Amino acid sequence: MAVQIPEDGTLLPLMEEFYTIQGEGYNTGKAAYFIRLGGCDVGCHWCDVKESWDAELHPLTPADVIVEHASRYPAKTVVITGGEPLIYNLDYLTGQLQNAGIRTFIETSGAYPLSGHWDWICLSPKKFKAPQPVIAQAAHELKVIVFNKSDFAWGEQYAEMVSPGCKLYFQPEWSKAKEVTPLVIDYVMNNPKWEISLQTHKYLNIP
Repeated sequence: MAVQIPEDGTLLPLMEEFYTIQGEGYNTGKAAYFIRLGGCDVGCHWCDVKESWDAELHPLTPADVIVEHASRYPAKTVVITGGEPLIYNLDYLTGQLQNAGIRTFIETSGAYPLSGHWDWICLSPKKFKAPQPVIAQAAHELKVIVFNKSDFAWGEQYAEMVSPGCKLYFQPEWSKAKEVTPLVIDYVMNNPKWEISLQTHKYLNIP
């Protein structure tokens, strides 16, 4: 990417940071501080944060400042997302967060090498750039977005790659929720190793 990010991860392109309630997946309903990094080349056409794609639009921010901001809030849990956060070396940021007593969660497509120290890894694979097998094995949670019927069979491919204890979720894509949610309900009822993830933050009208 054109923007020059230090390889040690001490400066990162910060798109936004905010304190909210986690809306999706296993940790739904829990308070958390979200750190959204700019930069992504995975290119999902249904992405709801396309403004995150160009890293050069977002200011390079010292990781120590991000940690200081996260430390101000009662919930000692951070979710690092994007964009695609694993474009960057997250060892320093996550190490400093954990040193401050903050748990570190990530949501990633898995398309880039794993860096960072994690308490929870949510793998949300995308068709446009396949995840790396090492991240599938490390994932605590597999969250597959359902845009059409073919996504069920596609998601099953990744269910075979993750560890036996990994939680499995199908999540209706928001813009097609009315159409695909009944399909997700039916699939999970017939394949109960899967659970349903909903974007509850959108129903709650919070970030």
